[in-house]
Amino acid sequence: MDDCVALCIASHRSCLTSARHVMGQPQLRAPAQLVALLQDCAELCQTTANSMLRGAPTHTLLCRACADLCEACAQACDAFKNDAVLTRCAATCRECGAACRHMAMEM
Repeated sequence: MDDCVALCIASHRSCLTSARHVMGQPQLRAPAQLVALLQDCAELCQTTANSMLRGAPTHTLLCRACADLCEACAQACDAFKNDAVLTRCAATCRECGAACRHMAMEM
């Protein structure tokens, strides 16, 4: 569980950093939906990490949702292959999604 918490926190940070990056790079021509997706993913990752740290009995539900959202976020970031920040974010989200998927299936 500790690894999943750490990955959720890393994804939270990466998504917020990427959203700020996208907003500051108009030449990326990133749709507003990408910023919203990054922010939603960041918030759900943080909420999921918090639920695991508290030992909440519903953390598996959050892990399942977090896995789905992280995978969607990774796919959206993959559209920007030439942007290092979004490429890193995609990788981080993909790792977090896999860990959360594993946590959701364990319980």
